[in-house]
Amino acid sequence: MAANKKQSTKVIYHTVYDGDGWVVKTGRLKPGRGHPGKVKPLFEVVAEKIPFDALGQCKTDMIEYGYSTQGVYLAHDSFGVARYGGRGNIFHRLASHKRKYPRELLYFSFYTIADKKHEREIETALLRAAGPTLSLNTRKVRSGIDTGGVRDYEPGTEFYERQKKRGKTAATRRGTSP
Repeated sequence: MAANKKQSTKVIYHTVYDGDGWVVKTGRLKPGRGHPGKVKPLFEVVAEKIPFDALGQCKTDMIEYGYSTQGVYLAHDSFGVARYGGRGNIFHRLASHKRKYPRELLYFSFYTIADKKHEREIETALLRAAGPTLSLNTRKVRSGIDTGGVRDYEPGTEFYERQKKRGKTAATRRGTSP
């Protein structure tokens, strides 16, 4: 960070949840000195590794203050490792996953995106970054070094794509057997 730019400061609004050794508070990040004021944030609301017991209170608070409950979400195990993720109605989907895997899932994260047209791309990037740790959600994740399809991103996106060579293998072309 440049010397003339100060880090954002937290302004706490109120406590949303208090129980089981955890307190969940809500607030806003206030930009520090030197940050441009006209830059619109990518995320409207973020929550990371919140205990599942606070799910209902977070939902109620979001609705009360007029925030969207649509976005990208992750469900984490007791070690904080993401095990399930997706996009849509955050609280409905997280509650559904918790009912299905009550012992495995202890925490949740979510991100509401200010510009909804980027929601699908953010979901794709998050799920691919988590990779094989998303053991409860194998439909959208590739494990190993295989890539996903670039068509999962928005049309108009520039890309670099790794592809396997077609035809004979390199070893066969050199005259050696595979």
